[in-house]
Amino acid sequence: MSTLVATHPATGTPVVDNPAAFTLPASQKAVIRWYLYIGFAAMGIAVVHGLAQALSYAGKDVLAWFPGLKNYYQGLTIHGVFNAIVLTFAFTNGFLTLTTARGLGRPAHNGLLHASFWTLVAGVALASYAMFTGKASVLYTFYPPLQAHWAYYLGLALLVVSTWITSVNLFVMLAGWRREHPGERIPLMAFVSIATYAMWDLASIGIAVEVVALLLPWSLGLLAGSDPLFSRTLFWFSGHPIVYFWLLPAYISWYLMVPKQAGGKLFSDPLTRVVFLLFLLLSIPVGFHHQYTDPGIAQSMKVVHAIFTFGVFFPSVITAFSVVSALEMGGRNHGGRGLVGWFFKLPWSDPSLAAQLLAMLVFVLGGVTGLINASYTMNQVVHNTTWVPGHFHMTVGTAVLLSFMGIAYWLIPWLKDRALWGKKLAVLQSWLYFVGVLIFARGMVSGGLEGLPRRTFRAGATYTKESWDLAGIWTGVGGTLMFVSAMLFLLILGMTVFFGKKGEAPEVPFTETVKPPRKTGWEPRLDHFKWYIVATIILIVVAYVPFLIQSFPPKLTSPAFKVF
Repeated sequence: MSTLVATHPATGTPVVDNPAAFTLPASQKAVIRWYLYIGFAAMGIAVVHGLAQALSYAGKDVLAWFPGLKNYYQGLTIHGVFNAIVLTFAFTNGFLTLTTARGLGRPAHNGLLHASFWTLVAGVALASYAMFTGKASVLYTFYPPLQAHWAYYLGLALLVVSTWITSVNLFVMLAGWRREHPGERIPLMAFVSIATYAMWDLASIGIAVEVVALLLPWSLGLLAGSDPLFSRTLFWFSGHPIVYFWLLPAYISWYLMVPKQAGGKLFSDPLTRVVFLLFLLLSIPVGFHHQYTDPGIAQSMKVVHAIFTFGVFFPSVITAFSVVSALEMGGRNHGGRGLVGWFFKLPWSDPSLAAQLLAMLVFVLGGVTGLINASYTMNQVVHNTTWVPGHFHMTVGTAVLLSFMGIAYWLIPWLKDRALWGKKLAVLQSWLYFVGVLIFARGMVSGGLEGLPRRTFRAGATYTKESWDLAGIWTGVGGTLMFVSAMLFLLILGMTVFFGKKGEAPEVPFTETVKPPRKTGWEPRLDHFKWYIVATIILIVVAYVPFLIQSFPPKLTSPAFKVF
């Protein structure tokens, strides 16, 4: 690999002088490319089942469209696992390997990169076998005492292991860079990428313990029963911070790539580092806000988690300020005037930028509905209703997915050294998804306020309310538009891979900061990951150890249920 490396004149921090000078070995670009292919192929399968679920809320039974599909919940499991786990893990493993390499100006460790990829492939194969044969219709949350086939649990475990191998790769890259640059600040793009995996390494412990120590042996007949509350708590130990494992790759693009695409600059290097450290500190001790209605958990512990949940909202508020300030700078550089005139002067004709700007707009609504979920009293109104999937289709289903689509609009061309095919069509695709999700979420949220239950095959239900009908129609119409948009996205990617004009690949976007990192004062302490990891562990102890002491050893007395 050849890179042109210079030193920042004010700080001495190594930077890649010319974005066009950055490259990766062809074999590593191929692995990252296949990560994206697998992720978006999983998305394609997932949204087909998502269409069936959306139309079900509109009262249309479309199960006959899927030969071999045994029941609605099999499709719902495939939809959740392929979107929320396979797509996000594959994309993040590939994308953050690239951003770390881009930040440090050095390639990944080749053996670790291939090991993480093939571990993910094995995990996808095992979990897919269990789901497509109807042996794992337990949804992506897989709460016991519902029991899945052992291949499902082993497959999910391998998917998590693939993220751990990727994390090791990033830390190996950082260690190599530090040997070559003693005393220097970690470049920002690498810092935020590694902070994301440091958070997930700690967060994934809960789901790893649940699957490997409890559910996998149970599915193999080595344990007599399950402890639903204990297992559910271990799941949500990981289940809420996984939201940030999904979201932070989009944040990395919003902070460090979108400003460049918009013609602006990032407001502050140290403030960005603080944001990602806050996510490291506060993402994990919040799981009980998903368990407000669960018996067996002390109310005082639910209050502690509620406080932490509102705390983790704070770095998102900082993100809104930082990203919007960078966008405003770009809009004004393009001739924008007045209070909001800059917004309309942004280069909306760039499909990568347009997709991510629309994702940000929807994320505002997703954040507001998330505050309702976090509130102990208001949560009681919307708990286990369609309000909840309405909320997360605006967060992971749009802020994350539409951002991933936007990133893919430059990343796939860069990896293939081809120009994006159908740029105007790609812009239309993003707007179609934007309109679709707003209609879809309108139906889900309003239905939830009327008590419409989630995870329910409404087309086959024998009970209904008249007020659910309109909400179901909104959901079906919006879901159909989202499906058409997702298929259009896959068409554009496929045409780019096979027919995009060769030799016209874009560069990897790389944003400059108004306030660069400093080598003196308090700022260099931000780079000491070990102290923030220790602080995170202390917060986890405060948030979870009282419950674990009360509940250990788990009471493995609940027999397995295989309803489908």
